Amino acid sequence: MFIATVTTLLLLVGGGIAFADTPGTSGFNGHMWGNDYGSGFGFFGMGMMVVVWIVLIALAVLAIRWLTESRGDGAMGGGSGRDGAAALDILKQRLAKGEIEPEEFAVRRKALET
Repeated sequence: MFIATVTTLLLLVGGGIAFADTPGTSGFNGHMWGNDYGSGFGFFGMGMMVVVWIVLIALAVLAIRWLTESRGDGAMGGGSGRDGAAALDILKQRLAKGEIEPEEFAVRRKALET
């Protein structure tokens, strides 16, 4: 349903753009490039479109990162910060329960601290 709606909108907008520029002697009727291929805003318009797309993509990436970090699941984060402290706490609990030996605790603690 979504694809059909988007396709319909693109066809309507594309058709409107096609009828907006009636045939003339210059081919562009003074739009965008002008009559001599350079007096208009062609490169500036194209450059601005590139800037707009870069900004939109950057905003989307930042929004996704912000959403995943605010959830607190650590999907984007590494093993540093609070995750590292939690791992050390688990390691201490395993040592206290006798699941690991003190030598293994020392090796794993050193690995977590680096």
